[in-house]
Amino acid sequence: MKIKLFAIWLIFLPHISWSQTAPSQPAGCTSEQSRQFDFWVGSWEVFAANNLETKVADSIIERLYGGCAIRENWMPLRGGSGGSLNAYISSTQKWRQTWADSSGSFVDFEGSFMNGKMVLQGVWPQPGHPNQLTRMTYSRLENGWVRQRGESSDDNGTTWVMSFVFIYKPKPEVQ
Repeated sequence: MKIKLFAIWLIFLPHISWSQTAPSQPAGCTSEQSRQFDFWVGSWEVFAANNLETKVADSIIERLYGGCAIRENWMPLRGGSGGSLNAYISSTQKWRQTWADSSGSFVDFEGSFMNGKMVLQGVWPQPGHPNQLTRMTYSRLENGWVRQRGESSDDNGTTWVMSFVFIYKPKPEVQ
């Protein structure tokens, strides 16, 4: 009986496809536009721009889901943690970022890659400022670091006030 089953198996073996083709990625995940934020991907130590000697956070930024999204994991040394999910939406030709953190904040940002910088903007309510706009600008520096500049506006974007400037330095590799 075993020999008979083995003979049948040998007959059908050439007709079995052993390779599986990977599902193709949507065009928005492989386009040049969907790669515009790749300069932020990495494992980072984060510093306030006015004090590059004192680390304020660690941040892991990774490309996920077949290249269709970038996930941020923000881990400050003090205070609450949070993270974001970022994606290029080909139908609107805009970037979207959704931020959530341990304080209960949930913010949707939208923006574009302009002049070599990623600019995202959204309403991030603050105490006493329920409609405050926040604009974040991410730029790759010549030394490979990344600068994230945050600004806020209480007059619907007519004027902006600097809120923070972070410098992301690549985390040293552990040997």
